[in-house]
Amino acid sequence: MALNAGIDPLDQERARVFSLLGHLLAAAPDAALLRGLAGLSGNASPLGRATVALAQAAEATSEEAVRREYAALFTGVARGELLPYASYYLTGFLHERPLAELRRELARLGIDRAAGVAEPEDHIAFCCEAMAGMLSGAFDGDADAFLARHLKPWAGRCFADLEAAENATFYRAVGAFGRTVMDIETAAADLAA
Repeated sequence: MALNAGIDPLDQERARVFSLLGHLLAAAPDAALLRGLAGLSGNASPLGRATVALAQAAEATSEEAVRREYAALFTGVARGELLPYASYYLTGFLHERPLAELRRELARLGIDRAAGVAEPEDHIAFCCEAMAGMLSGAFDGDADAFLARHLKPWAGRCFADLEAAENATFYRAVGAFGRTVMDIETAAADLAA
């Protein structure tokens, strides 16, 4: 992800984190990304510990294993173990009002999903990628308002469900990392309010 040099360094780091989450949730990571993740380090903070756990999970898996895991969690034969959509988390159904509201905001901001992508825009990966784009300056829009409206109400629960998913091994660490990020983002937003 190209980052705008005029963006606050903290927002640049937030953009990198949301971009990583979006990438990991849009598709299973390839061997190169797993190697890169395995090289991450952390510290004693909650995010540092979640980063270390993500690095350890990446080191302990293979491209083929994580591909099978991704399919079991998100696609499956009829459907995956998880339904990572805002509409589902907020209403219990797919393609509901949260998706319509998100599409209206994305249209206003001029953000489109990529050609060939079948997933609705309220998929957690798309929401993380949109957040990363706003934080990096690639998209116009208020990232903190987007977070408050389109991620904060449900993403933490989605990541917690991923962390606890029966079919999760590598993705258990992704869920913990995402949940920790959302906890930090929510606490920061509450302090700013």
